[in-house]
Amino acid sequence: MKLRTAPEGLLVCDDAGGRWVALPAAVERHGRGEPVPPDVLTFLAGGDELKARTRALLDACRGDASVTADPARAGLPFAPRSMRAFMVWESHYTASARMLVRRFFPRPLAGVAGGYERLTGRTFPPFKPKRRFYRTPSFYMANHAAVLADGEPMWWPSHTSHLDFELELACVLAHPIADATPAEAAAAIGGWFVLNDWSARDVQADDARNNPFGPVVKSKTFANSIGCDVVAASAIGDWRMATGRVRVDGEVWCEGTTAGAVHDVGDMLAYASAGERLEPGDVISTGTMPGCCGLELDRWIKPGQTVELEIDGIGTVANTIEGSTPGRF
Repeated sequence: MKLRTAPEGLLVCDDAGGRWVALPAAVERHGRGEPVPPDVLTFLAGGDELKARTRALLDACRGDASVTADPARAGLPFAPRSMRAFMVWESHYTASARMLVRRFFPRPLAGVAGGYERLTGRTFPPFKPKRRFYRTPSFYMANHAAVLADGEPMWWPSHTSHLDFELELACVLAHPIADATPAEAAAAIGGWFVLNDWSARDVQADDARNNPFGPVVKSKTFANSIGCDVVAASAIGDWRMATGRVRVDGEVWCEGTTAGAVHDVGDMLAYASAGERLEPGDVISTGTMPGCCGLELDRWIKPGQTVELEIDGIGTVANTIEGSTPGRF
């Protein structure tokens, strides 16, 4: 079951026909006095009983054009309460580290790393994750207040010359958790959606070398984009079987999958909830699908281009990059 938020209220996709229905109008015309969930998060927290009632309502209003909604009018599906971004793919870690050094670090260091890999046929050791990467899920806190909707223009940040995209599968909590077990944490997920974690790669490289707080400071805090569609968790099987791609001006630049993650999402959420309470609306991104960012490709987007991210069965998010202007926040 897919959900969107539009001016007419909560929209639900009719699984049988692919029609989008305005839930408030459907309840008014064909409901039995049931209260209308006011937003996506409330709907996701309603559980299987609410979803079953909604499916029955969609069946009842099939053929009634007055409840049909235009999905193109949708905006942000919800306002994130917080945002945590994980990194759980070894290949993405290694490929990103290699290209950051090759593209942005001083030439002598890049030469040493490249020479080692050519001579030995092995990965330069500093490019590999540390042991903690495999033992404990790693994340940083992103800026949940700087979120773009599908179709909203993306400005070119004033502090970077290398803006980049990242294709990520993210989820939102529908129930609170604290010191949760992995099973309890996974059960709190309400739905899944597409996320673009915009990144400033030259800034990331400088932070990695010189900032005491690490590489995800000014390189990651200026913007994220999330798709209009939220798919209920009950409709998703194994999240590690998702496939997606990135198109720039309609051209496919890369494709990837979520297979091979070092940690499961329940482990990620359990770690995030250790010693603290997470609430409905908190967003967890599983991280960049391997191969699905410009850094790994060494291919760079430019002002005026449209960047579209897609995950099969979930949705898309697209933004056109405006000219080089200061950020709006």
